[in-house]
Amino acid sequence: MMKYKEKKNYSTIRKLCLCFFLVFFSSCVEEATFDNTPQGNFDALWKIIDEQYCFLDYKKIDWDSIHTIYQKRITADMTNEGLFQVLGDMLAELKDGHVNLYSANDVARYWKWYEDYPMNFSDSIQKNYIGTDYHIAAGIKYTILKNNIGYIYYESFSDDVGSGNLDEILNYLAICDGLIIDVRNNGGGTITNATKLAERFTNEKVLTGYICHKTGKGHSDFSEPYPIYLEPSDHIRWQKKVVIITNRHTFSATNDFVNSMNNLPLVTIIGDKTGGGSGLPFSSELPNGWSVRFSSSPTFASDMSQIEWGIDPDKKVDITTSDYNKGIDTIIESACTFLKE
Repeated sequence: MMKYKEKKNYSTIRKLCLCFFLVFFSSCVEEATFDNTPQGNFDALWKIIDEQYCFLDYKKIDWDSIHTIYQKRITADMTNEGLFQVLGDMLAELKDGHVNLYSANDVARYWKWYEDYPMNFSDSIQKNYIGTDYHIAAGIKYTILKNNIGYIYYESFSDDVGSGNLDEILNYLAICDGLIIDVRNNGGGTITNATKLAERFTNEKVLTGYICHKTGKGHSDFSEPYPIYLEPSDHIRWQKKVVIITNRHTFSATNDFVNSMNNLPLVTIIGDKTGGGSGLPFSSELPNGWSVRFSSSPTFASDMSQIEWGIDPDKKVDITTSDYNKGIDTIIESACTFLKE
């Protein structure tokens, strides 16, 4: 059931791309200076997005028109609160959960990418399955369900996990007939943690996607795509069927995790479409000290399709109202049925 690999070849392409666009973007930000006025901060933010945001063409956003619309709301004597509202509203036009404006007292954010969809997750119903005596290792909850299906819940990839943690988890679940990895409501975190988990489910090097970086100020100025590979872990690896269960709040690094797992033969995705968030985020600063985070480098699936808007499951399942009222998780039940088949 478990396999070991003696030697591991580390893929460095993502690190190299990251270093490249960090240097490139740093020089871009320093090219122009703006006054610390409402108009200056507005112009600075608009220009940063115009030159560095990576999805303007893909999302068919007329950024020049957006400038005209929001310029009308800028006045010389407006308060910081008023300016923050205008700038936040302008950024919301990008419809991107990776785009935020940070001031000392607030964060502008866009959450409709999951708020306008069914939640498809309830921690109170989850307790009906895992109880209270489940195991916890480095932020990962895991247990064996009553039907001998292993269950892992990884709530945030911001919670670091070590190789020893994953070895213990997979050893404990080795007797199970199959495995559920629940990443619902996992809004992302560190891609390294997502990769550490994903590499436990492949026995060979697998192409999982591509990444591009900006090469100029034009909306479509990108490098050639660089391949992204998932390499097998040199620790314990799982050899049975796996179901990843998802909802719309599966975002960012978790979207990347689902994309990687989607390329593996023993893995099936069940639940709702993921929330997306495939753009690698980068931060810049306005003249008044406010920070803006935005998607800077697009990543793609292995067939070069866009995953910014999310990844469709292999089997679409929602928690039904009837099941919800009975304390039943329709998605977990569907995953268990699939694995037992």
